[in-house]
Amino acid sequence: MVKPTEAELEILQVLWENGPSTVRFVNERLSMKKRVGYTTTLKIMQIMTDKNLVRRNEDGRSHIYRAVMEREETQGLLLDRFLHSTFGGSAMKLVVQALGNHKPSKDELEQIKELIKQIEGGSENGIHS
Repeated sequence: MVKPTEAELEILQVLWENGPSTVRFVNERLSMKKRVGYTTTLKIMQIMTDKNLVRRNEDGRSHIYRAVMEREETQGLLLDRFLHSTFGGSAMKLVVQALGNHKPSKDELEQIKELIKQIEGGSENGIHS
């Protein structure tokens, strides 16, 4: 997988949240957060097609774009690369840094605790992640 740029990730977010979309729709969504020209969005999405990050359906008058990979799959690949290149593959260093830079909410802490329980429970049953 080619690593998406920041602008490409913003477009992927729109496609993941809204499903297959036209360039105009994606541009309108992006413009809600910051000013982005239609031709800029079009050019980025054409590049993303060449990089196989999105697929374009050209059947109708308006081309419809959809993300090639699911959000979770993309996040997992990007996180794995980031983990290895930035933290030497240490998930513990990543978590310590993340929790040190961002105060988790009570709900987030509960979710973290639940995940730890699941991981510990899986290891005791001979399942290793």
